[in-house]
Amino acid sequence: MSDTNLTAVLYKKDDIRLEERPVTDPSPGEVQIAVHSCGICGSDVHYWKHGAIGDFIVNAPMVLGHESSGTVTKVGQGVSHLKIGDRVAVEPGVPCRVCDFCKSGRYNLCPEMRFLATPPIHGDLSRFHNHAADFCFKLPDHVSFEEGALLEPLSVGVHACKRAGVSIGNKVLVCGAGPIGLVCMMVAKAMGASIVVMTDISAERLEFAKKVGADDVIRVESRDPKVNASIIEKTLGSAADVTIECSGAEPSVQAGIYATKSGGMLVLVGLGAAEVKLPIVNAATREVDIRGIFRYANSYPTALAMVASGAVNVKPLVTHHFPLEKTLDAFETALTGAGGAVKVVIDCFKK
Repeated sequence: MSDTNLTAVLYKKDDIRLEERPVTDPSPGEVQIAVHSCGICGSDVHYWKHGAIGDFIVNAPMVLGHESSGTVTKVGQGVSHLKIGDRVAVEPGVPCRVCDFCKSGRYNLCPEMRFLATPPIHGDLSRFHNHAADFCFKLPDHVSFEEGALLEPLSVGVHACKRAGVSIGNKVLVCGAGPIGLVCMMVAKAMGASIVVMTDISAERLEFAKKVGADDVIRVESRDPKVNASIIEKTLGSAADVTIECSGAEPSVQAGIYATKSGGMLVLVGLGAAEVKLPIVNAATREVDIRGIFRYANSYPTALAMVASGAVNVKPLVTHHFPLEKTLDAFETALTGAGGAVKVVIDCFKK
């Protein structure tokens, strides 16, 4: 094994550097992982271009990356369920495990959460990474490293659909056809939705959405939410039982409320402006429930089962691969969407 660890580090806005770092032994309860695949998330790109997301500010050099999989190369003290050579997917958020949120199963809300590539916590866009063993999930032989890395965004879709209460026969609207919108669509269909319609302003994204399973798509051309809601209802055949809003755009959230049936559910997944104007009286008087989500909790096992069983096929989402040495090229591709990029994966292993 190499005694160095090529790592992608964000020093500040617009400043990603590749540098060698030492390979360290895992602490008790951890495993050392030779990272194989690491997907680029929108949050990684946002930190790169803006240096912050809300109150999370890059004040010191931070290793990027949190959508990953790899092979266990060392096992720390007290770890018994994993061994050297096991292929694993890494759930990037490690909570305290003892607070009320953790004990009630909502550990994604833990105030002591340590989430990879969220300042000041380092990510795992590197050759080697040490991680809590109980947040590593062994991959079946037929599940690829690439699929293992995509369990992270897929878990967002699982959590969103669970929060939305998607069930058999539902008519579902997904606003926004980026990677998270796409996995929400896939999970909704796997959970029994009879029809899933997706909206976006990009014809290219909508065309891709149709290819990977959307039943119908709507290109949004008007900024009038009521006009868009009318088009959505016509396409669905009625108002949506469930709306999953993944764009964060104010007009889209507004249209989502109008397009959701009375007594239905709107789940806010995409994050845009800190404050938006909403038709709240319309939602209140029609008992349209509005829920938020924050990452996910207890979703990795479900996401892995969906992929392993074939209920969800995430492979088509990966459109580009780059070696770790070309991390900056990978980020440029993810930022611009060049070549029809949807999900860009960095191969962290040494070729």
